Amino acid sequence: MRAAVIGAGAWGTALADVLARNGHDVGLWAREDDVVATVNTTHENTRFLAGVPLHAGVVAHADMAHAVASAALVIFAAPSHVLRHVASDCAPHLARETVLAVATKGIERESLALMTDVVADAVAHDDVVALSGPSFAMEVARRQPTALVAAARDRSHASLAQRLLSSPEFRVYTASDVVGVELGGALKNVMAVATGVVDGLGLGFNARAALITRGLAEMTRLGVALGAQAATFAGLAGLGDLVLTCTGALSRNRAVGLAIGEGQTLEQALAGKETVAEGVLNAQSAQALAARAGVEMPIVDATHRILFDGVAPRTAVAELMRRELRAEQDDA
Repeated sequence: MRAAVIGAGAWGTALADVLARNGHDVGLWAREDDVVATVNTTHENTRFLAGVPLHAGVVAHADMAHAVASAALVIFAAPSHVLRHVASDCAPHLARETVLAVATKGIERESLALMTDVVADAVAHDDVVALSGPSFAMEVARRQPTALVAAARDRSHASLAQRLLSSPEFRVYTASDVVGVELGGALKNVMAVATGVVDGLGLGFNARAALITRGLAEMTRLGVALGAQAATFAGLAGLGDLVLTCTGALSRNRAVGLAIGEGQTLEQALAGKETVAEGVLNAQSAQALAARAGVEMPIVDATHRILFDGVAPRTAVAELMRRELRAEQDDA
C-alpha cells in the first residue's frame, strides 16, 4: 500500500522507515529543506536521526499534496504545539477514505484537547487512530524490538495501522480506549521530567521508584475521570511508556529534568535542543486539564512549580513527602 508520514522529526522518520521496510510506498513530509535533501540523496535524516540509514522506499517531500497522494494511511508526527496548524494545511489534500493516525504525544495547550481530537477537528474526520507506547525513535530505526498500541473507536482503522506497521521487530496491538492511550503517552512525559529532577538531585533509586509508581496512580486517576479504562494505564501506553521514558538514557524529557535537578534553569536545560521535550509543554496542559476535571495530581503540580514558578527542586520534593498521610488506593 501507499502510506505517508507528516512530520520528519526522529519519530516520524523512524515510522516512515518501518513502513518502507514492510514494503509500502512511503511519502515523508518535512518542513526543512535540508531534511528533504538528505533523505532523498543519502537516505539519512542527518538533522534528526543522524547515523541511521533509511530504506530507499522513504521519499521525502516539501509538498504535502505529493506526500499524501493516494495514501491509505497518513500518520501525523508533528510536535503537539504545531499539530493543529500542520493538520489544517494537510486537510485539503486528504481523501475521505484515508485512515488517519497520530503518533504525537501531548495535550494541546489552548484547548486541552488530545492529539486525535486536534487532528479530527482540523481535517473533519470523525475517527483518528492514536499510536503510542514505549518507543525511542533511534531504537526503532535500528530495528530493535518494539511494541506499540494503535487505538481507535473503529477497530478496522486500528487494524489497518496494525497491519501496515507490524513486522518481526515492530509489534502493534489494537485497542479501543483512545483517551487512555493518548493520556498515557502525554502524561508520562511530565513524569519523566519529574524523575529526571529526582535523579539530578541524587535522591536515589527508592525515590525514583516511588515517583514512577505514584505518577502512574495520578495518570490513572485523571484518565478514569475523563472516561478512560484503568487497565489501559497498566499496558504499553501507560506503564510501558512511563518506565521507558523515566529511566531510559535516550529520554529527552528525563534529560531536561536531570539538568534542572543538577542546578540548571529551564532555559539552560532547553538551550540548543533540536527536538522538543513534550513534558515541559504538557506540564502546563496536564495541570490545567486536572484542574478542570477536579482531579488531584501533586506530582504534576510540583513539576509545574519547578518549571514555571521558580520553586527549588529540593523544596518541591520535600513538600511532596510532607503531604497529608493517606491510603495508597483511592477507593480504600
